[in-house]
Amino acid sequence: MSLKAYFDRRSARVWFGEVAELVRAHAGVRSGAVEVFVAPTYLQLDDARGYLHDAGVRLGVQDVSVHETGAFTGETTAAEAADSGAVYAEIGHAERRRLFGETAGTIAAKAAAALRHGLTPVLCLGEAQRQDAGAAAAATLDQLRTDLAGAPGGPVVVAYEPVWAIGAPQPAPVEHITVVTRALRAALDADPGRAGSAVIYGGSAGPDLLTRLGDAVDGLFLGRFAHDPAALGRVLDEATALAARRAEPEHAR
Repeated sequence: MSLKAYFDRRSARVWFGEVAELVRAHAGVRSGAVEVFVAPTYLQLDDARGYLHDAGVRLGVQDVSVHETGAFTGETTAAEAADSGAVYAEIGHAERRRLFGETAGTIAAKAAAALRHGLTPVLCLGEAQRQDAGAAAAATLDQLRTDLAGAPGGPVVVAYEPVWAIGAPQPAPVEHITVVTRALRAALDADPGRAGSAVIYGGSAGPDLLTRLGDAVDGLFLGRFAHDPAALGRVLDEATALAARRAEPEHAR
């Protein structure tokens, strides 16, 4: 989950407390079958850790600098993010590309910085304009190659977020998502240096979607729908059911 800049400190603390209570009581998370991560703002990171660490929620940051430590005013380095308790680093979101002019080279440098310091990049990929699933898969695979060019080995989380679906009333069609995410999974599986990677879907993701996607994804990258802890709880229930089904012997499915 990414909180973007929706919450002030006080409302974020309320949300952290509600999510901690929800997650702490959830059997799927307690068993380790389901993993939850939250990317708050930098200023909320310590608050999030205080509420969520004991509940088993992992933390991320919404961006990292291309630079190492030094005279870079206003930057937050991957080294500092890792030292502050972050495990994940969201990189290359469509808003960063569109609003802040991030290029493929910038995103690749940020992914490399994250991996150098033990952070798992959450690479946000997706086609800008709606197109057929095959073309979308080709475009997204090209982004994946570019965004990891020159990056050290290590697992990544690829968040497929078609730009045209971000903030839309509904996510992309299941059939479209499935074609793209399966192509991304095949590319990651073919690269020994990316063992342990995952593919998730964002872009107006919410309750009921994970059940329909099934084995096509490893999870969801939630945004505004997770602001309601009850909606988050329903997604966790779906993830738990999916994890249980995957754990069954093949002949029992």
